[in-house]
Amino acid sequence: MKLALIFPGVGYHTDKPLLYYSRKIAAGLGFEIMPVPYGGFEKGIKGSAQKMEEAFYSALHQAEEILKDVNYENYKELLFISKSVGTVVAAAYAQKHGLSTQNIYYTPVEATFRFEVRPGIVFHGTKDGWVETDLIRRECAKRQFPLHIVEGANHSLEVGDAAADIQILAQVMEETERYLKSVLLQ
Repeated sequence: MKLALIFPGVGYHTDKPLLYYSRKIAAGLGFEIMPVPYGGFEKGIKGSAQKMEEAFYSALHQAEEILKDVNYENYKELLFISKSVGTVVAAAYAQKHGLSTQNIYYTPVEATFRFEVRPGIVFHGTKDGWVETDLIRRECAKRQFPLHIVEGANHSLEVGDAAADIQILAQVMEETERYLKSVLLQ
């Protein structure tokens, strides 16, 4: 059995494009899907280290409660699909519980790399206002994680033009599916 946990961002819930379509891909590859729908965050998190830390701890606490009855030993494969602050929550949760996971990190933030980050693929936009591209490049190179940079894209991997955003989404999902198929074959 295979399980995929979906860790959303602060304002990026599981029905937004990156998480919605990656969830469909994972389900198509035989994963049981389990969203981790934490929420209730304060406004104005961006730019406030204190509010970001509070959001992280709140999300992690909620994730612990939501996932308390999951028996990970029942699953041969664990996949964490995460977005933004969800990448921090996923990394912290996996480390705390000693889980061996594969990961899809959509637009990780700096705090993600403070944990024992598990193997995965990373997607980042060069106009992401939450984290510097150079930091993402360094951290991915250090861990030998495949990194897909979207030039001119924001924290949602969008550039502001609907047609271009749809093309970007399609490319990101192609890479997501390629990655999942490659790790499933190992």
